[in-house]
Amino acid sequence: MTKRSILVVDDDRSVRSYLTDFLSSCGYIVECLESGDQALARLSAGHVPSLLILDVVMPGASGIEVLESVKKLNASLPVIILSGVGQTKTVVDAMKLGAADFLVKPFEEQELELAIENAFEKQKLKEEVKSLRKQLDQYNESGDFLSNNPRMSRIRDIAKHVADTDVPVLILGESGVGKEVLARFIHNHSGRHDKPFVKVNCAALPHDLLESELFGYERGAFTGAMNEKPGKFELAHTGTLLLDEIGEMSPHLQAKLLHVLQDSEYMRLGGKRTVRVDARVLASTNINLEEAVANGKFREDLYFRLNVIRLDLPPLRERREEIPVLSNYFMFKYRERYKSAVEEISPQLLDAFLRYDWPGNIRQLENAVKRYLILPDIEMTLAELKDNGTTAQGAVVIPMKPKEDKMSLKDVGSRAAEQAEKELVLKVLEETAWNRKQAARRLNICYKALLNKLKRWQIENRHSIPPAFQKPAAGGGFQPMF
Repeated sequence: MTKRSILVVDDDRSVRSYLTDFLSSCGYIVECLESGDQALARLSAGHVPSLLILDVVMPGASGIEVLESVKKLNASLPVIILSGVGQTKTVVDAMKLGAADFLVKPFEEQELELAIENAFEKQKLKEEVKSLRKQLDQYNESGDFLSNNPRMSRIRDIAKHVADTDVPVLILGESGVGKEVLARFIHNHSGRHDKPFVKVNCAALPHDLLESELFGYERGAFTGAMNEKPGKFELAHTGTLLLDEIGEMSPHLQAKLLHVLQDSEYMRLGGKRTVRVDARVLASTNINLEEAVANGKFREDLYFRLNVIRLDLPPLRERREEIPVLSNYFMFKYRERYKSAVEEISPQLLDAFLRYDWPGNIRQLENAVKRYLILPDIEMTLAELKDNGTTAQGAVVIPMKPKEDKMSLKDVGSRAAEQAEKELVLKVLEETAWNRKQAARRLNICYKALLNKLKRWQIENRHSIPPAFQKPAAGGGFQPMF
């Protein structure tokens, strides 16, 4: 693996010498320069280090001026600022310009190590964001759908295989599982991809309106028909027609649809001439069509005509591995629209997403991510997610406690082990008067690992221990759990 390179820019010879020795011992390739002007010349000549450590006060170009120029040359280059005491405003300016971190002189080696590690982690996150955005663009252009579930991968393979055959496809699944997305995928991978894709929701219109919507009407066909109107079948000519919620179609329209599927022709309402169409028909529904046939609510001959290829989409609760992928997809899709500053889904919120059963499936998850982008307050979001269910407007409310009967022995063991680890760490910190270096030595872990654990647990000092990590004190109140 290629070593990472660090460019150090500082006018103090002793600082340059110290950083060269220390960073080299950490495995980095180190180059030092003594002025901002030299740094700008080096970077302008095409040198691209992995990271830049930059002093603020230097003769000639200051660190802030260099930072501003560097970000114009290479916005992705991580920069750590070295500042002196009393330079708070300068540090704030540097962070606004895109500095990854800052250290106040004199600093400890562990602080520098952690700052470098965090800078590289931020850079990695930005690269992942860029990659995900690229995937999103490709997804939007190709009409593909996102999934890392084996069952969904199999459905995608079948859909792609039959896309160019022009046979009817029946897509089944609960509301919100992505039936329309799959239908568009089939259309976009067919020979009709550059022709119209027309969708009709059969449950959204009364019987009479749906008939005129599908087949069109002639002028004077009924009161108010002032002009002729082509139906959706005509609009989908040479393309694809998706009949969504086809299980809600009336028996009369089912008979007329069967005739169109058999003969590729029909007459508009009030019409006297036959209209011939060449439209590939896809149908979707969330009801059990076999039961509907058995109950006499759906024509058996139409069911068999549509059921040439059948694709059953599983609910989101049966493909939970898709939740992180979809959450990130929706975040990048809507972040700019809602002018949100959110860069990632909170791990705490994502954990809640993974444990929820999602009765509204992907559509409900999409609404949950939208709300988080608009109101990115973790505590408020989690508080709103306590009750199980959804509102009439589709706002998501997620239970935060997992059902006990669904917890595995592995889950219980992992949680117990982490709780024991927290208690031990807090106990040692208390015994060392919160001297983190001394505590790390006693725990036989590196200082950086201890800091990362405390950061993950959101603990900065003894006064910031969350209530969940405390237990009732003997005389009332709370005390750390050790």
